[in-house]
Amino acid sequence: MFPKRITALLIAFCSLLLYAQMAVASPNVPLQSEPTTETGLKPVQVFDVAAGKVIKTIPNDAQFQSLAAEWTSSITGLAPQITSDPSCSYVYRVPLEKAVTIKVNDLSVASDDLFVFYCKDKPPLLLVFDDQRRPYLFLFKADIAPFIKKVGVPAV
Repeated sequence: MFPKRITALLIAFCSLLLYAQMAVASPNVPLQSEPTTETGLKPVQVFDVAAGKVIKTIPNDAQFQSLAAEWTSSITGLAPQITSDPSCSYVYRVPLEKAVTIKVNDLSVASDDLFVFYCKDKPPLLLVFDDQRRPYLFLFKADIAPFIKKVGVPAV
């Protein structure tokens, strides 16, 4: 048996992967019933790990696209861990206007959805899925404070 902490972490991570897989599997249908934005972009969503559900849906816009571009351009490499940390309380889904290709060493991954893990007092992580739905967890340097402020979760 796994210790309770590891079991809870595995359950949370599996929930996040399921959420992300559902988002990737049905890219034209938001997980919430909210309509897409006037720009035709799918909305940004906030997933609360503890609650196990999407708690907020926000219209996607040019500012979100710009912030996402900053994240992908500041990727420093693959994250050394396989899963997120228990302190990662929120995951943000940011659908992109067009797919981005992330290149790290010999790895090249194209995706049109980014998932940002917010981890209290730790660097954020960026999760992307390739066209075969394999997950890749990346470290990046960009500051997510402007994004958090715009989204409003967690409250600043």
